[in-house]
Amino acid sequence: MDYVFPAPPQASIGVVGEAARFPVRRIFCVGRNYAEHAREMGNDPDRDPPFFFTKPCDAALETPCTVPYPPLTDNLHFEIELVVAIGRGGTDIDPDRVMDYVWGASVGVDLTRRDLQAEAKKMGRPWDWAKAFDASAPIAPIVPIDAVPSLSEGRIWLAVNGEVRQDADIGDMIWSVREHIATLSQSVRLSQGDLVMTGTPAGVGAVMPGDVITGGVDGIAELEVTIGPR
Repeated sequence: MDYVFPAPPQASIGVVGEAARFPVRRIFCVGRNYAEHAREMGNDPDRDPPFFFTKPCDAALETPCTVPYPPLTDNLHFEIELVVAIGRGGTDIDPDRVMDYVWGASVGVDLTRRDLQAEAKKMGRPWDWAKAFDASAPIAPIVPIDAVPSLSEGRIWLAVNGEVRQDADIGDMIWSVREHIATLSQSVRLSQGDLVMTGTPAGVGAVMPGDVITGGVDGIAELEVTIGPR
């Protein structure tokens, strides 16, 4: 097929133990999926249906990496998240069959321009400028699902310059992986290459150029992200 200019390269993340890479199609993110984080953001953590926002596929950046401090913000926040990689397409997936569609898992950081998000909330506008900017989804290499011990329990943590800021268990999710992926599949057809960032626990905060973020989900993956200059 001919294009009017060269097609952009396929966004991808490495796979642990394999030379082949995981091609990224879309990135879905679950909002407010840990009760304590919902409270720290001023929201009620009752079990309302999960809601989602997206990042472009090329926001994914394999770790370890350096992320430039983005423009238009003075309040860049970290949010550590379990990442689920989809390997089979489907719609209206039964929660009991969700694992049939999961290819693997990893850990990532949902970088957020918090000041832009606060402005968008106040004005009733979409969160795109706050969430979907360049290099806003650094993700560790993906672990095939056969090597993942659990998607329902395990410590999730993040540190900045060696100081732990977020420390919880993925079992604390309001909506489990099975539940929120099933809900997502009612709205869109999930496809091979989709990534789902499953929400962040309490403790989010700001980082500055020169800060080093480390974090992980025990038994699955760890990452390191350096915040570069503006």
